[in-house]
Amino acid sequence: MINNLKATKRDSKTTSDLNSLRTKGFIPAVLYGGKNPNLNISVEEKLVKDIINSESFLSTIIDLNIDGKTEKVIPRDIAYHVISDRPIHIDFMRVAKGSKIILQIPVIFKNNKDCPGLKSGGVLNIVRRKVELSCDAENIPENIEVDLANLEIGASIKISSVKLPQNAQPTITDRDFVVATIAAPTIVKEPEKPAEETPAEGVEGEAAPAAEGEEAATPTKEGETAAKKDEKGKEAGGDKKPAAKPGAEKKQEKK
Repeated sequence: MINNLKATKRDSKTTSDLNSLRTKGFIPAVLYGGKNPNLNISVEEKLVKDIINSESFLSTIIDLNIDGKTEKVIPRDIAYHVISDRPIHIDFMRVAKGSKIILQIPVIFKNNKDCPGLKSGGVLNIVRRKVELSCDAENIPENIEVDLANLEIGASIKISSVKLPQNAQPTITDRDFVVATIAAPTIVKEPEKPAEETPAEGVEGEAAPAAEGEEAATPTKEGETAAKKDEKGKEAGGDKKPAAKPGAEKKQEKK
């Protein structure tokens, strides 16, 4: 992490002036805080591009050299271009000697190989990747270390068990909050396949027998029985007698 950074005073304020400054490879910035007035400055992009996105950049004290005068500052905010994702503005805050400062400090985990819970298939469940601390301006930690050695599955790592830098306290004081846990492995069960249905056996052209209390299925045309045909014939003929042959009545009159 850089501890020294060179900056230059700037008079540019309009959008076109700021864009021109960025085109030349500089990032517009502002310095505020303390008893001195706010100061518009710029820093060279190539000096900070490799570390500007690191987790500890916003929690590192920097000696900012402004035209030969050095001030202790800390980066407080970075703005990025929505398309190119390049840094387009940085806010620096003056750090007064003996003052307290509140920062988000990144959490790192060590001794993963010596963790029995992880060795047996457990999973590190990170609850907080950063912890907000109130600490001395002259003693700001780059990170908070959490030791995973000898932790079994089911272990819960609370802030009270984490070694913090001297004179540094969490801003959350009303509870002993959890930083991480060693969780049991998740077992994913495959869904059971549905049983294959066996088609009912039957004779082609015949209706399946009806269940008790149900009407029989209507047979197909090819499966009509002789009895059905006889019934149709009876309906067509009814109880009528067969018609007499022509000429029969005349023969009887002659007799």
